[in-house]
Amino acid sequence: MGDDATAAGVRDDTALLLVDRVAIGYRRQGRYLPAVGEASFEVRRGEKVMLLGPSGCGKSTILKAIAGFLRPSAGRIVVDGREAPEPGPDRAVVFQEFDQLFPWRTVLGNVAYPLRVTGVDRDRARRKAVEYLELMGLQAVLDSYPHQLSGGMKQRVAIARALAIDPLMLLMDEPFGALDAQTRGRLQRELADIAARTRVTLLFVTHSIDEAILLGDRVVVLAGRPSHVERIVDVGDLDRPDTPGFADARRTLRALLAEEGEDLDRAFID
Repeated sequence: MGDDATAAGVRDDTALLLVDRVAIGYRRQGRYLPAVGEASFEVRRGEKVMLLGPSGCGKSTILKAIAGFLRPSAGRIVVDGREAPEPGPDRAVVFQEFDQLFPWRTVLGNVAYPLRVTGVDRDRARRKAVEYLELMGLQAVLDSYPHQLSGGMKQRVAIARALAIDPLMLLMDEPFGALDAQTRGRLQRELADIAARTRVTLLFVTHSIDEAILLGDRVVVLAGRPSHVERIVDVGDLDRPDTPGFADARRTLRALLAEEGEDLDRAFID
């Protein structure tokens, strides 16, 4: 384990995603409130990068800006060579909330719908939706409605829907944060397996150190308010708590975040 880059650690413009000296803030009652002071990092194709930091440090704000929902007040965001792209199917987003599915559509209908919107014909959309629902182990609930599913199953549907449109990047904003520990651990393992099989590029927001290590290739640590990139830590191949180097990575990340006074999530997967 070692540091992959410093806070200024942007290597070149060949990355799938380049976040270059980005600052983001909000205007409330005529005042500008900075959320992100300056952030620079990159994500390469097929890489799993975790955004880790204390509550309120701007993790989700950065993710929304990458998705195209927010505009930075300074710096630039480049996705596949395109600067400041509008929201689009090249960046699929999975949120933490369970109500991101359409309640009036079946599981199959939820996954097929964005395919139809992007021009895929009905039969092919159905086949592809079934393929990704089977990948997520949901073949038994194709005709069910969201209100008939558990929280974990709803998140599986949301992930299947995001993957089915073949995005350049999968953006995930603490998708397992509201789940119980057992379901969260199971979905972490499933996501790690699916990411390995599909080679999807993943940018994942979390406040859990162990989740960041288990799922990520690199961890972008945010600190301060307004936040900045404190360090980028390489955690590749540390996919189990008993992996050599896992404890060292945990200590490094815990020490970085302890400076922020964060009450850290110490739970890990057996």
